[in-house]
Amino acid sequence: MFRSATEKLYRWKNDPNRKPLILRGARQVGKTWLMRDFGVNAFSNVVYVNFENNPTLRELFSTGTDPDRIITGLQLLSGQKIDPTNTLIIFDEIQEVPEALSSLKYFNENAPQYAILCAGSLLGVALHSGTSFPVGKVEFIDIGPMSYSEFLRATGKDAYVELLKKRDFSMANTFRQEYIDSLRQYYYVGGMPEAVLHFSENKDFAAVRAIQQRILDAYEQDFSKHAPADVVPRIRMLWNSIPAQLARENKKFLYGLVREGSRAKDYEMAMLWLIDCGLIHKVNRVKAPSLPLKAYEDLNAFKLFVLDVGLLSCMTRLRKETLLDGNELFREFKGALTEQYVLQQLQSIDEIDPYYWTNDRGSSEVDFIIDNGKTIIPIEVKAEINLNAKSLKAYIEKYRPLIAIRTAMTDYWKEKNLLNLPLWAIETIRDL
Repeated sequence: MFRSATEKLYRWKNDPNRKPLILRGARQVGKTWLMRDFGVNAFSNVVYVNFENNPTLRELFSTGTDPDRIITGLQLLSGQKIDPTNTLIIFDEIQEVPEALSSLKYFNENAPQYAILCAGSLLGVALHSGTSFPVGKVEFIDIGPMSYSEFLRATGKDAYVELLKKRDFSMANTFRQEYIDSLRQYYYVGGMPEAVLHFSENKDFAAVRAIQQRILDAYEQDFSKHAPADVVPRIRMLWNSIPAQLARENKKFLYGLVREGSRAKDYEMAMLWLIDCGLIHKVNRVKAPSLPLKAYEDLNAFKLFVLDVGLLSCMTRLRKETLLDGNELFREFKGALTEQYVLQQLQSIDEIDPYYWTNDRGSSEVDFIIDNGKTIIPIEVKAEINLNAKSLKAYIEKYRPLIAIRTAMTDYWKEKNLLNLPLWAIETIRDL
């Protein structure tokens, strides 16, 4: 399957000043497959080692960090000769052996000729538990679930992706129904690669749900296996409260919805753990839409989203018929699912850090606020074709942005500084 991150990996390979590269992301987002696929296609030889439950590797790295010695050990373990000109070395689940993380510093300083690609599903958790880290000696790429455009390619609709890349919206509007039908499928299937692959081959929605439930069960097992025992119940309660949080009209996170009478300090560790695992995204409110947005964030007001729209629909046991065919009773949560989808696509674009805005009274809210370093762009999200956007109108009247975006299940068109961007084209926002 096509992953856009592959292009970044090729740029890394060809960079004469490359450093060891770490792929960060939650479990099951396809990091291992991506590393192996890239290795097979970009190198003549691949040496793959997985640090999870591997005492031999742990012993190899614990007795010294000299690169030449480590390379010798890896050759003995793998039975392969490691030629730095044509071999990719893959370290998977590197957070399991802190000494392996530390060794990257010495590879960068003393043996930069070796191409070393790493992945760590629980890397953030490991670092917060005191694992030393080679700051400045490694590079990162963040890997998330497959985006909508990657989903289109996986389901044989490459031509539709190319149409959007050309920004030929007059032609794309003609084929709007194809985009909309695929988008509704994406709401259900989501972007977890195993679910997407199975759907692309079989179109079996029930099997997709079984895969998603298995992934969710694995996450729950991770809670018990890797989190401190006293924090595990709070992690579970916070994680399971997110659908109810998003179902509210005002999606600001409320600790009282996790458990009555709860306060921030009760769930700070649980939230940090889920963020470090890549399982949730935290979107803070900004007090004022001014550059840089980071300087104006309100740390006490935020929304939480899960990592994938398909997993969210699975968590809520949303039926295929309800999602694909429509249902009057489904109107309320459709907004939450759509906002989750938009956030997920924004997260897939480099250097975009989304926030949201409300006025001081909380009577007006713009779903997302982003910036391109020069100007601030408000984004109002609509689930269907209803274009009534009072909050966005109030924002425009007050702040006079150079451009404002409303995204809905409607065609592309622009009027003055308001751009109506179809939900199925939200990834083209990178071109703005």
